Amino acid sequence: MTSNVTVGLDGSPESLAAAEWAAREALLRGVPLRLVHAQERPQDLDPASSPEGAQHSQAEGMLNEAADGLRQRHPHLEITTQQLSGLPPDALSIAAKEADLLVLGSRGLGRFAGFLLGSVGLATLRATERPLVVVRAPSGREDVPPFDSPAAGAPGPYLDVVVGVDLQQACDAVISFAFDAAARRACTIRVVHGWTPPLVYTRLAAVESGEQYAQALSDMLIPWRQKFPSVLVVEDAVFGAAAQQLVWASADAELVVVGRRIQQAPHSGHIGPVTHAVLHHSTAPVAVVAHD
Repeated sequence: MTSNVTVGLDGSPESLAAAEWAAREALLRGVPLRLVHAQERPQDLDPASSPEGAQHSQAEGMLNEAADGLRQRHPHLEITTQQLSGLPPDALSIAAKEADLLVLGSRGLGRFAGFLLGSVGLATLRATERPLVVVRAPSGREDVPPFDSPAAGAPGPYLDVVVGVDLQQACDAVISFAFDAAARRACTIRVVHGWTPPLVYTRLAAVESGEQYAQALSDMLIPWRQKFPSVLVVEDAVFGAAAQQLVWASADAELVVVGRRIQQAPHSGHIGPVTHAVLHHSTAPVAVVAHD
């Protein structure tokens, strides 16, 4: 595997926002950035005589334009471009195998219809076992690419990295990814576990349950505090559905990290209700970490 951050582009504001996020992530990791565009096309194209060839040339221009803009804002970042042939979910999942993580825009047709429709984005998520980050265009900038100011590349203070954990099925891969992201940014990590009481309970029982969950969360995080001593940790064992708590937390987050269990069947539809809800409603970028 080659260390790089790979981002899928289709020319839409969402994918351009994803490219800007990916560029900053590549700088944090000290690895190159790879811009890719995927589409089905014949192996041999003549740009001068076929619609497919013309589309190939348009995509190449789009990739080069995006790369040039990123180089202006991030002159020390190594950037490459590549066109991929095949169904986007398949082509992107193959590209992801050669990357530290894959970054996609959350939605949008752009000038190249069909690349990041919701169903295609979800299919890509199911097809890859590498960490995948989904990025939305900044609020109020749906019609303007996020590349209009050189100052846009200057990093500012980071908000919290938020990670959702299940105390019954805590996943080291998800927690490790989140702590590593917080350490790279020198920011706080907020670890969220949402819990709900049984249908029949007393007020005292609810209070006792809350204290037990808080203690269990604190105990679970002891080795992670030791492994990442520089990271400030905030523990949130909170009353309420996990998905809703993570969506609320995303309003003040730099990144939300959730998990996805790897399914045995390729392209299987299940990604988990919490991850599904966070992907659709989070206002912050969402990292989905696949695990066994």
